[in-house]
Amino acid sequence: MKAIIEMIEANPGIVLVTLGPLTNVAMAMAREPGLAASVSRCVIMGGNPCSEGNVTPAAEYNIWVDPEAARMVLRSGLPIELAGWHLCRGGAVLNQGDIDHVLSLNTPLARFAIDCNTAAREAYRVQTGESGISLPDPVAMSIALDPAICTRASAHYTDVEVTSDLTRGMTVVDRLDAAANERNRQVWKPLLGRVPKTRICWTIDVARWKQALYRALQ
Repeated sequence: MKAIIEMIEANPGIVLVTLGPLTNVAMAMAREPGLAASVSRCVIMGGNPCSEGNVTPAAEYNIWVDPEAARMVLRSGLPIELAGWHLCRGGAVLNQGDIDHVLSLNTPLARFAIDCNTAAREAYRVQTGESGISLPDPVAMSIALDPAICTRASAHYTDVEVTSDLTRGMTVVDRLDAAANERNRQVWKPLLGRVPKTRICWTIDVARWKQALYRALQ
Protein backbone atom coordinates (compact mmCIF):
# COMPACT_ATOMS: atom_id res chain seq x y z
CA MET A 1 0.00 0.00 0.00
CA LYS A 2 2.70 2.47 0.99
CA ALA A 3 4.66 1.78 -2.19
CA ILE A 4 1.57 2.43 -4.33
CA ILE A 5 0.90 5.74 -2.62
CA GLU A 6 4.51 6.86 -2.93
CA MET A 7 4.79 5.83 -6.57
CA ILE A 8 1.61 7.66 -7.61
CA GLU A 9 2.53 10.77 -5.64
CA ALA A 10 5.98 10.84 -7.24
CA ASN A 11 4.67 10.26 -10.78
CA PRO A 12 1.47 12.22 -11.48
CA GLY A 13 -0.16 10.92 -14.65
CA ILE A 14 1.10 7.39 -14.03
CA VAL A 15 -0.58 4.39 -15.65
CA LEU A 16 -1.53 1.89 -12.95
CA VAL A 17 -1.84 -1.76 -14.00
CA THR A 18 -3.22 -4.40 -11.65
CA LEU A 19 -2.73 -8.12 -12.28
CA GLY A 20 -4.15 -9.61 -9.10
CA PRO A 21 -6.70 -9.03 -6.34
CA LEU A 22 -7.25 -5.35 -5.53
CA THR A 23 -6.77 -5.32 -1.75
CA ASN A 24 -3.64 -3.15 -1.75
CA VAL A 25 -5.06 -0.66 -4.25
CA ALA A 26 -8.26 -0.34 -2.23
CA MET A 27 -6.26 0.31 0.93
CA ALA A 28 -4.17 2.95 -0.83
CA MET A 29 -7.27 4.74 -2.14
CA ALA A 30 -8.89 4.60 1.30
CA ARG A 31 -5.79 6.12 2.88
CA GLU A 32 -5.33 8.80 0.20
CA PRO A 33 -8.56 9.32 -1.77
CA GLY A 34 -7.02 12.18 -3.76
CA LEU A 35 -4.61 9.76 -5.44
CA ALA A 36 -7.20 8.88 -8.07
CA ALA A 37 -6.80 12.27 -9.71
CA SER A 38 -3.08 11.58 -10.28
CA VAL A 39 -3.63 8.36 -12.24
CA SER A 40 -4.12 8.75 -15.99
CA ARG A 41 -5.26 5.16 -16.58
CA CYS A 42 -5.94 2.22 -14.29
CA VAL A 43 -5.92 -1.00 -16.30
CA ILE A 44 -7.35 -3.86 -14.27
CA MET A 45 -6.94 -7.50 -15.22
CA GLY A 46 -10.01 -8.84 -13.56
CA GLY A 47 -13.69 -9.47 -13.83
CA ASN A 48 -15.95 -11.29 -16.23
CA PRO A 49 -18.19 -8.60 -17.72
CA CYS A 50 -21.35 -10.20 -19.10
CA SER A 51 -19.77 -13.67 -19.20
CA GLU A 52 -19.09 -16.72 -17.03
CA GLY A 53 -16.52 -16.76 -14.27
CA ASN A 54 -13.45 -18.95 -13.89
CA VAL A 55 -13.57 -19.65 -10.15
CA THR A 56 -17.35 -19.75 -9.70
CA PRO A 57 -20.05 -19.69 -12.38
CA ALA A 58 -20.48 -15.99 -11.62
CA ALA A 59 -17.03 -14.65 -10.70
CA GLU A 60 -13.50 -14.22 -12.01
CA TYR A 61 -10.69 -15.04 -9.57
CA ASN A 62 -9.04 -11.63 -9.04
CA ILE A 63 -12.36 -10.02 -8.15
CA TRP A 64 -13.73 -13.02 -6.22
CA VAL A 65 -10.72 -13.15 -3.85
CA ASP A 66 -11.60 -9.75 -2.35
CA PRO A 67 -14.83 -8.39 -3.83
CA GLU A 68 -15.12 -5.70 -1.17
CA ALA A 69 -11.77 -4.30 -2.30
CA ALA A 70 -12.80 -4.51 -5.95
CA ARG A 71 -15.98 -2.59 -5.18
CA MET A 72 -13.97 0.08 -3.35
CA VAL A 73 -11.63 0.48 -6.32
CA LEU A 74 -14.50 0.72 -8.81
CA ARG A 75 -16.03 3.45 -6.64
CA SER A 76 -12.75 5.26 -5.96
CA GLY A 77 -12.81 7.65 -8.91
CA LEU A 78 -9.90 5.96 -10.67
CA PRO A 79 -10.10 6.04 -14.50
CA ILE A 80 -10.57 2.30 -14.81
CA GLU A 81 -10.18 0.18 -17.93
CA LEU A 82 -11.33 -3.37 -17.30
CA ALA A 83 -9.53 -6.16 -19.16
CA GLY A 84 -11.64 -9.14 -18.16
CA TRP A 85 -10.93 -12.84 -18.31
CA HIS A 86 -12.94 -13.17 -21.53
CA LEU A 87 -10.19 -11.37 -23.50
CA CYS A 88 -7.63 -14.16 -23.09
CA ARG A 89 -9.89 -16.90 -24.39
CA GLY A 90 -10.79 -18.19 -27.84
CA GLY A 91 -8.46 -16.88 -30.51
CA ALA A 92 -6.29 -15.12 -27.93
CA VAL A 93 -5.16 -18.44 -26.49
CA LEU A 94 -1.72 -19.57 -27.65
CA ASN A 95 -2.45 -22.63 -29.79
CA GLN A 96 0.14 -25.25 -30.70
CA GLY A 97 1.33 -23.24 -33.70
CA ASP A 98 1.81 -20.16 -31.51
CA ILE A 99 3.65 -22.23 -28.92
CA ASP A 100 5.94 -23.69 -31.59
CA HIS A 101 6.65 -20.18 -32.86
CA VAL A 102 7.56 -18.95 -29.38
CA LEU A 103 9.92 -21.89 -28.89
CA SER A 104 11.48 -21.21 -32.28
CA LEU A 105 12.61 -17.82 -30.96
CA ASN A 106 15.12 -19.91 -29.01
CA THR A 107 15.64 -17.43 -26.18
CA PRO A 108 15.74 -18.30 -22.47
CA LEU A 109 12.74 -16.03 -21.90
CA ALA A 110 10.70 -17.70 -24.64
CA ARG A 111 11.44 -21.18 -23.33
CA PHE A 112 10.63 -20.10 -19.78
CA ALA A 113 7.32 -18.55 -20.87
CA ILE A 114 6.17 -21.89 -22.27
CA ASP A 115 7.66 -24.13 -19.58
CA CYS A 116 6.26 -22.14 -16.65
CA ASN A 117 2.76 -22.39 -18.09
CA THR A 118 2.68 -26.19 -18.45
CA ALA A 119 0.42 -26.74 -15.44
CA ALA A 120 -1.72 -23.73 -16.31
CA ARG A 121 -2.21 -25.10 -19.83
CA GLU A 122 -3.55 -28.38 -18.51
CA ALA A 123 -5.73 -26.65 -15.94
CA TYR A 124 -7.22 -24.44 -18.64
CA ARG A 125 -7.96 -27.49 -20.81
CA VAL A 126 -9.76 -29.21 -17.94
CA GLN A 127 -11.68 -26.09 -17.03
CA THR A 128 -12.81 -24.87 -20.44
CA GLY A 129 -12.13 -27.65 -22.93
CA GLU A 130 -9.93 -25.24 -24.90
CA SER A 131 -6.43 -26.37 -25.86
CA GLY A 132 -3.54 -23.95 -25.45
CA ILE A 133 -2.09 -21.39 -23.07
CA SER A 134 -4.35 -18.60 -21.82
CA LEU A 135 -2.48 -15.50 -20.66
CA PRO A 136 -4.77 -12.98 -18.95
CA ASP A 137 -2.03 -10.89 -17.34
CA PRO A 138 0.02 -10.40 -20.54
CA VAL A 139 -3.17 -9.49 -22.43
CA ALA A 140 -3.99 -6.80 -19.86
CA MET A 141 -0.42 -5.49 -19.91
CA SER A 142 -0.42 -5.38 -23.69
CA ILE A 143 -3.55 -3.20 -23.60
CA ALA A 144 -1.86 -0.92 -21.09
CA LEU A 145 1.19 -0.57 -23.33
CA ASP A 146 -0.72 -0.39 -26.62
CA PRO A 147 -4.36 0.76 -26.20
CA ALA A 148 -5.05 0.00 -29.88
CA ILE A 149 -4.97 -3.71 -29.01
CA CYS A 150 -8.44 -3.18 -27.55
CA THR A 151 -10.66 -3.01 -30.62
CA ARG A 152 -14.08 -2.55 -29.02
CA ALA A 153 -14.80 -0.83 -25.74
CA SER A 154 -17.60 1.07 -24.05
CA ALA A 155 -18.05 2.88 -20.76
CA HIS A 156 -20.61 1.77 -18.17
CA TYR A 157 -21.25 1.93 -14.48
CA THR A 158 -19.77 -1.25 -13.03
CA ASP A 159 -20.09 -2.75 -9.58
CA VAL A 160 -19.24 -5.96 -7.74
CA GLU A 161 -21.59 -8.24 -5.81
CA VAL A 162 -20.36 -8.67 -2.23
CA THR A 163 -23.23 -10.31 -0.30
CA SER A 164 -24.81 -13.10 -2.34
CA ASP A 165 -23.61 -16.66 -1.72
CA LEU A 166 -24.51 -17.51 -5.30
CA THR A 167 -22.93 -14.57 -7.14
CA ARG A 168 -20.34 -13.15 -4.71
CA GLY A 169 -17.56 -11.51 -6.70
CA MET A 170 -19.62 -11.13 -9.86
CA THR A 171 -18.74 -8.16 -12.06
CA VAL A 172 -22.03 -6.39 -12.75
CA VAL A 173 -21.96 -4.11 -15.80
CA ASP A 174 -24.77 -1.67 -16.62
CA ARG A 175 -24.33 -2.44 -20.29
CA LEU A 176 -27.83 -1.28 -21.28
CA ASP A 177 -27.59 1.91 -19.18
CA ALA A 178 -30.48 0.91 -16.97
CA ALA A 179 -28.92 1.88 -13.64
CA ALA A 180 -30.54 5.30 -13.49
CA ASN A 181 -34.11 4.24 -14.20
CA GLU A 182 -36.73 4.13 -11.48
CA ARG A 183 -36.36 0.41 -10.84
CA ASN A 184 -32.58 0.45 -10.36
CA ARG A 185 -31.69 3.95 -9.23
CA GLN A 186 -31.59 3.27 -5.49
CA VAL A 187 -29.29 0.25 -5.79
CA TRP A 188 -26.89 2.09 -8.10
CA LYS A 189 -27.04 5.40 -6.21
CA PRO A 190 -23.46 5.11 -4.81
CA LEU A 191 -22.10 5.26 -8.38
CA LEU A 192 -24.52 7.43 -10.37
CA GLY A 193 -22.88 10.72 -11.20
CA ARG A 194 -20.28 10.22 -8.48
CA VAL A 195 -17.56 8.19 -10.17
CA PRO A 196 -16.39 7.82 -13.78
CA LYS A 197 -17.91 4.98 -15.73
CA THR A 198 -15.65 1.97 -16.17
CA ARG A 199 -14.26 1.47 -19.67
CA ILE A 200 -14.87 -2.17 -20.54
CA CYS A 201 -12.73 -3.73 -23.25
CA TRP A 202 -14.91 -6.27 -25.06
CA THR A 203 -12.63 -7.47 -27.87
CA ILE A 204 -8.96 -7.32 -28.83
CA ASP A 205 -6.88 -7.46 -32.00
CA VAL A 206 -5.60 -11.00 -31.47
CA ALA A 207 -2.86 -10.79 -34.10
CA ARG A 208 -1.57 -7.51 -32.69
CA TRP A 209 -1.57 -8.92 -29.14
CA LYS A 210 0.37 -12.03 -30.16
CA GLN A 211 2.92 -10.00 -32.09
CA ALA A 212 3.45 -7.87 -28.98
CA LEU A 213 4.04 -11.03 -26.97
CA TYR A 214 6.50 -12.42 -29.50
CA ARG A 215 8.51 -9.17 -29.47
CA ALA A 216 8.65 -9.25 -25.67
CA LEU A 217 10.04 -12.80 -25.69
CA GLN A 218 12.79 -12.26 -28.24
